[in-house]
Amino acid sequence: MVSHCANPACGVPLQYLRDGRLYQFEVRCKGPENVLRHAGNEQKRHVSHYWLCGKCSVLLTLEFDATSGVIPVALARAHSAGA
Repeated sequence: MVSHCANPACGVPLQYLRDGRLYQFEVRCKGPENVLRHAGNEQKRHVSHYWLCGKCSVLLTLEFDATSGVIPVALARAHSAGA
């Protein structure tokens, strides 16, 4: 369960979902302990939820990086990378 802002520099506790933005990421786990044996060696998937408070969501977005996990990224940088 999401309990605080995903920006490590902020950490505001979650009180209302309407104040901010909720993100959902599908993560594929790697490693032999997480492989589903009954599904033809598919990787196990799970959904994780993250929240940015109102102040942070104006400046940041969240992205998933395979090596670092979920990271906050400046909106200007995110838009320029997508163009």
